[in-house]
Amino acid sequence: MEELKRAACAAIDEHRGAIVGLAEKIWARPESGFKEHETARLVAGFFKDIGLPCREGLALTGVRAELNGAQPGPGLALLGELDAIILPGHPAADPVTGAVHACGHHAQIAGLLGAALALSRPGVMDKLSGRVILMAVPAEEYLELEFRRQLARENKIRYLGGKQELIRLGHFDDVDLAMMIHTGSGRKASLRTSMNGFTSHYARFMGRASHAGAFPHLGINALNAASLALQAVHSQRETFPDGQHVRVHSIIRKGGESVNTVPADVQVETMVRAKTIEAVLDASRKTRRCYRAGALAVGGRVDVEAMPGYMPLNDCRAMAEVFQRNVRQFVGADSIGESGHMASSTDMGDVTQIMPATHPTLGGAEGNAHSADFHVVDPDLAYVVPGKVMAMCAIDLLCGGAGLARDIVGKNPPMLSRSAYFRMLEEQAISETHDYMEDAAR
Repeated sequence: MEELKRAACAAIDEHRGAIVGLAEKIWARPESGFKEHETARLVAGFFKDIGLPCREGLALTGVRAELNGAQPGPGLALLGELDAIILPGHPAADPVTGAVHACGHHAQIAGLLGAALALSRPGVMDKLSGRVILMAVPAEEYLELEFRRQLARENKIRYLGGKQELIRLGHFDDVDLAMMIHTGSGRKASLRTSMNGFTSHYARFMGRASHAGAFPHLGINALNAASLALQAVHSQRETFPDGQHVRVHSIIRKGGESVNTVPADVQVETMVRAKTIEAVLDASRKTRRCYRAGALAVGGRVDVEAMPGYMPLNDCRAMAEVFQRNVRQFVGADSIGESGHMASSTDMGDVTQIMPATHPTLGGAEGNAHSADFHVVDPDLAYVVPGKVMAMCAIDLLCGGAGLARDIVGKNPPMLSRSAYFRMLEEQAISETHDYMEDAAR
């Protein structure tokens, strides 16, 4: 195995310039979720240049290539994310779209392509059993919801997250375990234990427009309804169970039409997060009840659409240990830690519900993710080393008849069957209307 690992890492070192150059090209051309057409073309072109046939256009923009070992065995997916976030205040943000890779997904793609180079080196896969599935996946960042909801209305997607769509379309059906490395700050590695799941709400409060100065008594103020609803959510916080890391956070997408007219159309977007799906559903129910209370208080109407967000992440400890053994030589044993539970969310959580998977962090950046100060300062650690580590982990897992991979799969049964997973998503899809305008008229 050590000889295979050296050969794999040597392949990456020989093409370091190409890997770094491609990462910087993606950094310079950020695209948000389900719009990553140029980024996907770069990934597909790279696969083809190294002799790997690939499938394109998966869940609109995803790209998949595959490497086969000498003997049958488990399927190991190595993942990288294509999309950027929207952060207009970042100095590198696209001046038109506001998109920027301030979460390091461009580095994930560099690592994925480095691993592809390493494992496609002649002689490497000949010593392995099973398959390595290399997937560049779209739309991890949960944003631009109206755009995504329109895609869903047009039947171009069903779910609003990229990995969810890939799972729905069957692109994970032949995958038994999965791995992805996130970019972090500093010169360290971190093992993730768990992360929050969430559901998403879109609430439209409707009232009656009227002149705000002359005839406010003839109007029904939808902004007041929304404000009361959000205050009611705050009053629920003491009811959220300790240890469940519940987060309910909202923005007002539309606050009315003009300041001299009683607002009649106010739109609120909310994320309800928690450590377990049970806690997510409980907090979601309470939040929807608060929307109803706001509409009732002013005699208005509220249309609520609850949409499945991402499932909680439960990292596979056995796979994390494989990562830990291989990353040690690049950062040192003293620079490997554990993040514990994180209250943020990722659609990698959905993958961890249906198979053993790990999603550790490796440094190379500076600043905080999703902030204006985030940027890569160590190209080798951010772009080059992740590919080496993923390739080395793949060799550990699939060498010797894929004994380690088989053992992990056997000892870590999925938390949800595929059918139970989809049933759980569908149960979160709720549309309801509460109309109290007739009561107000009486």
